Amino acid sequence: MIEPSENELIEAQNNLPDIPAEIQEIGEAVDQIKAEIAKFIIGQEEQINYLIAGLFIKGHILLEGVPGIAKTYLAKLFSQTIDSGFSRIQFTPDLMPSDIIGTTIFNLKTSEFTFKKGPVFSNIVLIDEINRAPAKTQSALFEVMQEQQITLDGNTYDMAEPFMVLGTQNPIEQEGTYKLPEAQLDRFIYRIKMGYPSLEDEILILHRFKDDFEQRIILDIKPVLNGQKLAHYRQIIETILIKDELVSYIAKIVNETRHHPDLYLGASTRASLGILKTAKALAAMNRRNFVIPEDIQQATYPVLNHRIILTPEREMEGLQPEDVIRDMLSRLEVPR
Repeated sequence: MIEPSENELIEAQNNLPDIPAEIQEIGEAVDQIKAEIAKFIIGQEEQINYLIAGLFIKGHILLEGVPGIAKTYLAKLFSQTIDSGFSRIQFTPDLMPSDIIGTTIFNLKTSEFTFKKGPVFSNIVLIDEINRAPAKTQSALFEVMQEQQITLDGNTYDMAEPFMVLGTQNPIEQEGTYKLPEAQLDRFIYRIKMGYPSLEDEILILHRFKDDFEQRIILDIKPVLNGQKLAHYRQIIETILIKDELVSYIAKIVNETRHHPDLYLGASTRASLGILKTAKALAAMNRRNFVIPEDIQQATYPVLNHRIILTPEREMEGLQPEDVIRDMLSRLEVPR
């Protein structure tokens, strides 16, 4: 293999397109968020990327994994990098909708009814073990996750910006849980699956906390973004260029889910829009003002893996949604 000369390398660097300052700023903010989270969390780089992308496109995210792999900690630390409000709601079987959205109470002094807001009225809302509450409680989130508002007793209450719901659930334990219906799952733009750390990462985790049993390092996490900056970055991401061929590529991917022999249910148009928005966010996060096919492919997995349903036969065989997505992407022609 012939190595390029120094002059050729310099010429190649000079021919690279200039990165717009605003896109560069987004990339730097992403690096800072990752650096803050990395003070506590080791590994999980892909999951953190999707959390940031979801924040940029006003998406809600479901974190799924077995107990003890830092799902809740990751959500809390991520919220600390945003200079905004945070609330945590622990879902339990006896939780009522009014415990989440709030209730109307009668004020004896004024002889008037007043609305007392529930914990969902915050910016970053962590719903821990979301599948432990019954359907009537889960359904209380439908409106607020889709329309960023609560309607109660004929009155509508808007949520402050930014607003993001982070849900966690354990896919293994079924005792005392209520499976999320498809309509509820569809409100989450991503389902991010979290697995066990590698052996190397586990060793690093033990070394990091061997002299910090109280995990005081969590106090060192500093905010990187505020609401004003975030709103500005969202406007920039909307302007990211995506060619018509790539838009058609997204449509073909989602359309393929509706005809795939291994799938009982395909993805909706909401999934197409989710892939489009995520691809733009990933492009900006990688300091590009244009989308490439790899952005779309990377976005496809977390957007589709909870929206497609396998046929009973394939599910019994142990097939996973990711296997079907990988098969579809391998068979579709990639535009260049």
